[in-house]
Amino acid sequence: MTEWLTREQALERLNVRPQTLYAYVSRGRIGMKPDEADPRRSQYRADDIAALATRRDRGRSPQAIAESAIAWGEPAIATSISTVLHGRLIYRGKDAVEFSATATLEETAGLLWASGRPVSFASLTPSAAGQSGTPTAFARLSALAAEGWPSLGRRPAMLQQDGAAATSALATALGATPGSEPVHARLAQGWSVEDDGADLIRKALVLLADHELNASTFASTGAPIAACLLAGLATLIGPRHGGAGAAAIALVEDAERLGADEAIARWLAHDRPLPGFGHPLYPEGDPRAEGVFSGLEIDEGLSRLRKAVLAATGLHPNIDFALAAITRSLRLPADAPFRLFALGRSVGWTAHAIEQVTSNRLIRPRARYDGPIGAG
Repeated sequence: MTEWLTREQALERLNVRPQTLYAYVSRGRIGMKPDEADPRRSQYRADDIAALATRRDRGRSPQAIAESAIAWGEPAIATSISTVLHGRLIYRGKDAVEFSATATLEETAGLLWASGRPVSFASLTPSAAGQSGTPTAFARLSALAAEGWPSLGRRPAMLQQDGAAATSALATALGATPGSEPVHARLAQGWSVEDDGADLIRKALVLLADHELNASTFASTGAPIAACLLAGLATLIGPRHGGAGAAAIALVEDAERLGADEAIARWLAHDRPLPGFGHPLYPEGDPRAEGVFSGLEIDEGLSRLRKAVLAATGLHPNIDFALAAITRSLRLPADAPFRLFALGRSVGWTAHAIEQVTSNRLIRPRARYDGPIGAG
């Protein structure tokens, strides 16, 4: 539940004057709502106030601010593509969960790339030797990156064409059948999934399309767009990013074999965070997971685990748990969570690469060295 503070409580926790509190509200730094008991008074969102107080306690030095911003801190780099605000994922001003109710990945690309129209990911070429999967995806993007034009000095429309071609190749490499249908339908065909399942795949791809400046997004140095996607894919494969879906499935299988409480206790006893649960940007629950659950009947094993984790830790499911649920429900390949993540996020990687090139900015944080200094 969201905690709300009175005006007096907010002023005390921040140790500021009323004018400063109102300024924070007007700038969108603190959420505010009317007090239900007395509409003439206002209440203020406690987590926003806590974040501001934490920053003040760390000090105002550039070093402290920069370090806190890199580690899930306050926003530090401008982007108009997406953001997380008060527990909601926003795509260029649109609520991503609401948008995902009907949108395709092609329409999502049109929105995030600011092209003004859906982008075609049609492909008439099957994957090499009829194979698909992560190795094929790396090989295909590597070939496109080697052949591609650098992105610097080219118009956004040309970069969008490169992004569409790279995403199309990635889709086919990850299992989508050739054709001109929307990519979620082609992926469902490749996995022999019925219509209801295809709609779940569509929704998941849209909800995975972007998530601010996550770890796999820092990829553009003017390289070809396919190279940017390749860099994103290489980062995504790590166990703390796109590999979390596979870990979530492992936790589910442990829970079925040992019982939910025993499985949770064993993971926590080995100092391992529970994959598929909790997210620093969504302390009250990942809206992307809830967006997927609205069209999915969770099986009994997953439901028991979800309740047991909430009781034991207070953590809610995140998008990785939702991907595990889709994989089990539709009987998809074991690496389907990663494939869905990679294909959906390719749209966001392209959007950020284009934004970084057209704004002529290079994201390059400085390091604070704390190693030894040579004598000479």
